[in-house]
Amino acid sequence: MNGTLPISETFVSIQGEGKLTGVPSWFCRVAGCNLRCGWCDTPYASWSPEKTMRSVEALIAEAKSSGVVHAVLTGGEPMMFGELVALSRGLAEAGMHITVETAGTLTLPGLACDLMSLSPKLANSTPTDDPRDPDGVWAKRHEERRLNFDSINELMASSPDRQLKFVVQSPSDLVEIESVLGEIRGYKPCDVMLMPEGVSVPDPDDIRWVVEACIERGWSYCPRVHVQLFGNRRGT
Repeated sequence: MNGTLPISETFVSIQGEGKLTGVPSWFCRVAGCNLRCGWCDTPYASWSPEKTMRSVEALIAEAKSSGVVHAVLTGGEPMMFGELVALSRGLAEAGMHITVETAGTLTLPGLACDLMSLSPKLANSTPTDDPRDPDGVWAKRHEERRLNFDSINELMASSPDRQLKFVVQSPSDLVEIESVLGEIRGYKPCDVMLMPEGVSVPDPDDIRWVVEACIERGWSYCPRVHVQLFGNRRGT
């Protein structure tokens, strides 16, 4: 385990999203992403990556000493880095439950994962007219890369459990979600989650349509509990 990974941050908190909401977890956030979502809530791991190179061995030791048994490998886009395989396997050997959070555009053979947390990117994620991308280079690249159904379906099949989290902005997103789901195999309605975009607690009236869509379709509403508890800040 002599490999290294570019790490933005590691910390212990509760899982704020998805099926394991509320579960104490050790988080490992890699720096670097092959996409550039306009609304990204961790730009220090994507738009302007901040990193410290850390050894896989040291990361495993930190996770084992954290006092929790759930690990979350996130980013950025963790699937960009081959050493994630060694990290995931070391965590699995230590008896930890592993969630991998990914956009689903890439795969990593041999990855150990108990819960594959896929967040396919809708058109609302493309950074159109974003001042951070004045020439539109990333907008074009993002739009070309944001959905890879071969990769998504491979990841869906490779994990004992999975969830599909869609970041939504308006009711018009529902049409695209239905279209995307038509290309994905092996999911159940309870695996599909809608998460309102934003880095603050939403007004109930603004998200009523999200709740209604979940009730009608058997999907789940996905809050950001860590934002409710700690606000939008690092290390939570």
